[in-house]
Amino acid sequence: METLFTKIISGEIPSYKIAEDAYCFAFLDIHPNTKGHVLCVPKTPIDQLFDLPEKEYQYLMNFSRKVAKALYKAIPCQRIGMSVVGLEVPHAHVHLIPIQAMEDMTFQKKESFSIDEMEATAALIAQYLKED
Repeated sequence: METLFTKIISGEIPSYKIAEDAYCFAFLDIHPNTKGHVLCVPKTPIDQLFDLPEKEYQYLMNFSRKVAKALYKAIPCQRIGMSVVGLEVPHAHVHLIPIQAMEDMTFQKKESFSIDEMEATAALIAQYLKED
């Protein structure tokens, strides 16, 4: 099944990539709740997170944890919120969102950043990820 995310993973659609390995891909959300809002997706295009095979689900959670730890170092925040909604794109994914307050997790308020800001944010998070 081809999805928006499979096109991002293949490079057909550009992204602000944070990390990639054989199984998962992390990139900045282009309609972020807050600065540094990251999406972690499995490369397997399965619609719902809980339909992933157990090993792939666990791998995605471990991958997301590593990205979240780097994100926390890169972006000043109280916490890194994690959300799985799954209505926007029919491809399992995890939102990692630097938060200061609960309203940062509601998906009601979106931020906008320049291309330069997005590139710098992605590079900073990726740098912290490499250090761990």
